[in-house]
Order: sequence, then structure tokens, then C-alpha cells
Amino acid sequence: MHRTNITSGSSFESQIGYSRAVVVDDWILVSGTTGYDYSTGAISSSIAEQAEQTLQNISQALAEAGASMADVVRVQYVLPNKADFPATWPVLKKWFGEVGPAAMMIEAGLMKGEMKIEIEVTARKGAGRQQE
Repeated sequence: MHRTNITSGSSFESQIGYSRAVVVDDWILVSGTTGYDYSTGAISSSIAEQAEQTLQNISQALAEAGASMADVVRVQYVLPNKADFPATWPVLKKWFGEVGPAAMMIEAGLMKGEMKIEIEVTARKGAGRQQE
């Protein structure tokens, strides 16, 4: 079994002691990820924009692991306000409409007040390929 940790440059990773993603063989487990732009530290006040940035951050972690969003088999959404969830659906459909991963949404508080969504995914390299 081979393990690789992937970091994103988020200050939370070093402060708390976790990795953006952990790769074990063909499996990639991406930690709960929020909508911060890691290059600037900024986060939008729009939940749709946060969802988009979050999925860009996740996509980058998957790419570093040798996978893509097409390889996502499970996704979990956490929102402090479940009423905000429908505003994210167009973004989620854009990223996952063709993938169709198993999914769950939870309403729970997040670490900082400006965070409106946190997303965690599990992917398996090659899961997005067509079966012959």
C-alpha cells in the first residue's frame, strides 16, 4: 500500500494538521474544502461563487493526485444554512451532472462565519473511464 499526502497551501492545513487530500493506491480522499482562493486568501460572500471556488480547489487536488472530477464516487456537502443549498445546484450540476456521484447534504456550523459551504469528496483513479 502506498500513501501520498497532498497540500494546497491553505493555512488551515498547517494550523490544524491535515492534508488537502490523501492518496492510498487508487483512492483519493479529499478533506472538507471551502471556497477560499488559496492564492489570495479571499472568499466570496456569494454561496454560488464559494461552491465554484471550492470545486476548483478540489479539482486541483485531484489533478495533483492523478485523477479528475470524473473519478469522484462520493460527495458530501455541509452548509450552515440548508436554505442556501438550491443556490448551489447549477454549480454542482456543472461539475457533477455527468459524473453522478453518491451524495449527501448536511446542515451544520462551519469553522468561520464567512464559510457558506464545505465539500468533501472521495474519488478512485479510473472510476470515470467508460467500462468496456
